[in-house]
Amino acid sequence: MQEALPYSSRTAWPPASTSGHRVVDPVSSSTATTIGELVRENPVLVLGRRGCCMCHVVKRLLLGLGVNPAVCEIDGGDEEVTRVTAGLGGAAAEGQLPAVFIGGRLVGGLDRLVAVHISGELVPILKEAGALWL
Repeated sequence: MQEALPYSSRTAWPPASTSGHRVVDPVSSSTATTIGELVRENPVLVLGRRGCCMCHVVKRLLLGLGVNPAVCEIDGGDEEVTRVTAGLGGAAAEGQLPAVFIGGRLVGGLDRLVAVHISGELVPILKEAGALWL
């Protein structure tokens, strides 16, 4: 049985080493470059706030399609989110999270991702980025 963590705990849960999640510390000066590297290195990256319900919906949609996205969670307030996402462009630059990057390009937030999925364009985009094989 797993041990419950208190809400005020600053420990990332689940641990980043086992879940593919990465919690970004907004105090670090190299956070923006780290996120930029993650965008370039991963076919699909979900950038969001820690514990955000919309990020959970984005992850569930992508997992339902057979994509295992890299997830980067920002742990901080609005000022920190704006500072961290300033160099990323688009809605992410304005601090609007979640932000979904596919193939190194910003697709948008939850609303844009669902619109692309409903229009039937999401699967070809994921295949082109190398996130889907079939």
